[in-house]
Amino acid sequence: MHNVETLNRRSFLKVSALAGGGLALTASFPLTAHAMAPESAGGESAALNAFITISPDNIITIVGKNPEIGQGIKTMLPMLIAEELDADWDQVRIIQGDSDGAKYGPQIAGGSFATPMNWIPMRQTGAAARQMLLAAAAQRWGVPVGELTTEPSVIVHQASARRAPYGDFSSDAALQAVPETASLHLKDAADFRIIGRAIGGIDSPKIVRGEGIFGVDTRLPGMVYAAYERSPVFGARLVSADLDAAKSAPGVIDAFTVEGNGNATELVDGVAIVANNWWLANKARERLNVQWDNGDWAGHSSAKYDADARALMASGTPAEVFSTKGDIDAALAGATQVIEGEYSYPFLAHVAMEPMNCTALMHDDGSIEMWAPTQLPQGGQQSVATYLGLPMNKVLVHITRMGGGFGRRLNNDYMVQVAAIAKQMPGTPVQLIWSREDDLRSDFYRPAGWHRLRAGLDADGKITGLEDHFVTFDLGAGPFNPAAMSADEFPARYVPNLRYGQTKMTTAVPMGALRAPTSNAIAFVFQSFLDDVARAGGRDLPTLLLEIVDGAEPEPGTMGFTGPALGFDPRRLRAVTTKVMDMASWTQPVAEGHALGFGYYYSHQGYFAEVVEASLNARNQVVVHNVWVAGDVGSQIINPFGAMNQVEGSVIDGIGQALQLAVEIEGGAAVQSNFHNYQLPRMPMVPQIHAEFVLSDNPPTGLGEPALPPVIPALTNALFALTGKRVRSLPIDTALFA
Repeated sequence: MHNVETLNRRSFLKVSALAGGGLALTASFPLTAHAMAPESAGGESAALNAFITISPDNIITIVGKNPEIGQGIKTMLPMLIAEELDADWDQVRIIQGDSDGAKYGPQIAGGSFATPMNWIPMRQTGAAARQMLLAAAAQRWGVPVGELTTEPSVIVHQASARRAPYGDFSSDAALQAVPETASLHLKDAADFRIIGRAIGGIDSPKIVRGEGIFGVDTRLPGMVYAAYERSPVFGARLVSADLDAAKSAPGVIDAFTVEGNGNATELVDGVAIVANNWWLANKARERLNVQWDNGDWAGHSSAKYDADARALMASGTPAEVFSTKGDIDAALAGATQVIEGEYSYPFLAHVAMEPMNCTALMHDDGSIEMWAPTQLPQGGQQSVATYLGLPMNKVLVHITRMGGGFGRRLNNDYMVQVAAIAKQMPGTPVQLIWSREDDLRSDFYRPAGWHRLRAGLDADGKITGLEDHFVTFDLGAGPFNPAAMSADEFPARYVPNLRYGQTKMTTAVPMGALRAPTSNAIAFVFQSFLDDVARAGGRDLPTLLLEIVDGAEPEPGTMGFTGPALGFDPRRLRAVTTKVMDMASWTQPVAEGHALGFGYYYSHQGYFAEVVEASLNARNQVVVHNVWVAGDVGSQIINPFGAMNQVEGSVIDGIGQALQLAVEIEGGAAVQSNFHNYQLPRMPMVPQIHAEFVLSDNPPTGLGEPALPPVIPALTNALFALTGKRVRSLPIDTALFA
């Protein structure tokens, strides 16, 4: 619809008239930090574009640029634009944008990035469109623009009692000068009509009606279906397969081998079976009699990793120290008390309800068109382009709605797989669908990990030194390591003597980001250990945390993917901690046989404190009755409906991880294969969830992840308060309470 052009950093908008009348507005603002493309000699950079279209009939169409995985972003980002545009929400239509880095900049569903990246730019987009409409109306009516105001999707001139809908001026607005960013005036929060309003998901009615909007619902004329057989052993290579036997199966069109490209995040060896029905393609896999070269990886297992990790921790000396200050050895030697604890957590799978799938059509001109439920469409676009030897503009990716992602769809191996299959069948659309077994056993898992912690306390119960020996996995170099721990892991900055060290083990198990990556495990470890430290010092955990940060000032900000990021602010820790203590009546007695536990964590720029009320039933099974949540994600909750969904979903997700989820490796492969042995939370497990937000004078940040980490240690700390027995390994083994 628009030409792509390089824009100066000061450029903000460009505008064009639509055929038949109307305004099409492209908002372009500079990218930030690591998201920015290399600058040219002229001082210009790539631009991030969002689109507004206003038609003569007053319908406003807004493009949702980011992928929607159920976190509500397709609704929330257009709300920001519509607010400053002063649009009538009932006249807004939202469409999903395709993958296009030149037009949209980074498109990602992950890291809770969308809110901090877009809070100001999207609002500026709407404000600029409104200003151009006002200028067009002032010109036509011959009045000063300052005399004009707007009501929802209507321009008003009070002095002459004239009023007209936006659509009447949309074509004229296309001829107006583009306003400078500095000239835009954004609304005060007190004037918001759309931001802060609970609005249901824009796609929810379609989902309820059963309309086909997910990737797996893609239907194209002449489409065929594919299944992909790969080794259950990670790192294995294909030796042979009985292709003729598979081809003789009912409905099968073709079967052929695919050679991996040496990158497990893109393409591993396998056999593709194509049929006119997915069930038949999947069934034909049974005839392949595939032979694999499993190499050394067949000897890897969770039991061996656990034994090796505990032996490494017992050695007492980490291979690498990645954070240190003071003299930790002297601090521990001179401490009045030394508290010790070992903790571990397992591999976890993502198991989104919609298994991995993708549809691809190789065109006769060598280009490929794809319909992909992906959290990182541009990453998949690049991987497919590289694999096929095509320029990026020859790979067209339509972003579809996703039935969950939780980080799994940040990896795009299924996109490369279907590209490899479609390459063999030009002119025929191919839909690759993974079975649930494929999905669970071919994941990029949340890494397992092991920690041995020691803390020294003085006579007053204050921490004088802290040490952690972390045993993790060597995942090689990369922009993000889900098996890593921060050098500033709380309370590192607030203890006088510190040593964080790590020892890495080798593995072929593929690992990746899972909702609140690293935080979902580290919170359990540190908040459980600090609960022990607090008790040893005669305190409870929230009191200890408040003492640790007492008098501390906010830390300086950093530059990250979303631009300038706020530094850690102890005041916000205090606010959510005291809030949740009040919500849960922390100091008051609870029902007999029940106990409360507290957990806190800061991740993805969100501060969350949570209290769990738990008990044990007659079979020593854990029952979670209530969870109280206090969160600070800044000055504004953009969509309270979506925000509560994210908090409640995070709490349920965390409880499921704590109680019953683990992927075990045996013989180099995942043991779990489907929901019978990887049991997600069911309705009877869901507690009453009471969530409130603490508003602070900070820009809004994301909500998809930060509410998850604290609920796990809050639960295990409640169980310690109830039984006196410390959960040191996840998932919780109820035999501990026998």
